[in-house]
Amino acid sequence: MTLPLFEAGGDPGPDFAALLRSTGKLPAPPDVPASDLMLSHATTVVAIRCRQGVVMAGDRRATAGHLISHRTIEKVFPADRWSGVAIAGAAGPAMEMVRLFQLQLEHYEKVEGKVLSLDGKANQLGMMVRNNLPAALQGFAVVPLFAGYDTARGIGRLFQYDVTGGRYEEREYAVGGSGSLHAGTVIKLGHRPDADADQMIDLAVSALFRTAEEDAATGGPDLVRGIYPVVAVIGADGFQRVADSDVEARFRQLLASLETDGGDRS
Repeated sequence: MTLPLFEAGGDPGPDFAALLRSTGKLPAPPDVPASDLMLSHATTVVAIRCRQGVVMAGDRRATAGHLISHRTIEKVFPADRWSGVAIAGAAGPAMEMVRLFQLQLEHYEKVEGKVLSLDGKANQLGMMVRNNLPAALQGFAVVPLFAGYDTARGIGRLFQYDVTGGRYEEREYAVGGSGSLHAGTVIKLGHRPDADADQMIDLAVSALFRTAEEDAATGGPDLVRGIYPVVAVIGADGFQRVADSDVEARFRQLLASLETDGGDRS
């Protein structure tokens, strides 16, 4: 394989997506309307600021219309060491976007010899969402959450997007997917600005559990199959996924507390 050559002014530099487009390697959006396909959709994801940084979580269910297409899909991924992205929307294009975003950040670091700033990463993801707009208009919408630890400021930061690539930084929490209304309500009532990561993990677990009771597209904990949401903490030590055994223990503790309260889940 030979390296591509560019004329003066046409070198894409550290922009990996531009490099793929210039060489014809970036696939064009599909022409088939999503309504004509059994398209899998990833649903509820959340991101919550805490004292150590940010907690991100997502349920494991993907749906295709009224059917459950996947029970174990993962929706929370590391973007690089200091940031993470959670997907909602059309599952296939969303996962492809995450892989391209990861490569973009790695490519930038190799070319420039330094890590892109957190704002730069958020802007780059917004451009990728914007480039997906033609596909979104056909029903292949991808609406991610992005969060990371800003090493310059020493704080966690989180961002939401719309299908046009609009980037919006949130101060306390961000939610996405079909269950965002229910999850956002639970988090809004339980969030504390000075809370630590352990408390916010419990809040994320509670939000996903209660959302699953109200939203059919959101999957709750599956104690029989051992399927639990993906939860990660992004802080000074980088992206750290919470062990499934820890998430299971928190769900069992939540269920035990509900039984102690007489089964009141309202």
